[in-house]
Amino acid sequence: MYPEHTPHVPVQRAVEVHQPTPYPPTVAVPAPVVPVQPNTVPAVASIVLPDGRVVTGYAINPTQPEPLAAKPAVSRTAVNVALGGVGFLAVCGGLILLTSFIAALTAFITQLITLAAVIFGGWIAVQLFSASGHQGGTTVNIRKAVIKRNKFYS
Repeated sequence: MYPEHTPHVPVQRAVEVHQPTPYPPTVAVPAPVVPVQPNTVPAVASIVLPDGRVVTGYAINPTQPEPLAAKPAVSRTAVNVALGGVGFLAVCGGLILLTSFIAALTAFITQLITLAAVIFGGWIAVQLFSASGHQGGTTVNIRKAVIKRNKFYS
C-alpha cells in the first residue's frame, strides 16, 4: 500500500455519461388470416346416446407409428454353421448318454448274474450238506402213493 508519510492526492478524471437512445416500439402486425379449404372434406360422425341426445363431431384418424428399421439380413452361411454346431452338440450329447446307458446296463446285468450264482451256489451247498447229515431218513416214492381224503396209502 502507500507509505504513511506520502501525501496522496486523488486523480480527477473526466466522466462522460451516455444516455441510451430509445428505439420506437415495434408493433407486431398479425398476418392476415385467410380461410383455406382442406383438400378433402372430413367425414362428420353422429352418435345417438341412450338418452336420445345426438353428438356430432369429426372422426380423428389414429396416428401411424413410425416404420421399424429394416433388420440386417443374416447370411445363409452363418445360419448353416450355427445349425451344424447345434446338431453336432446334440449328436455328441446323445452318444455320451448312450455310452453311459450301455455301461449302466452292463453293470446291472453283471450284478444279476452274480446274484443268481450266489443264490444257486447256496442252494447247491444246502442240498449237499443236508443230504450227508440225515442218512437214516425214510424215503417215500410219491408216484406209487395213493391219496384218499388227505391220507397217504402205499
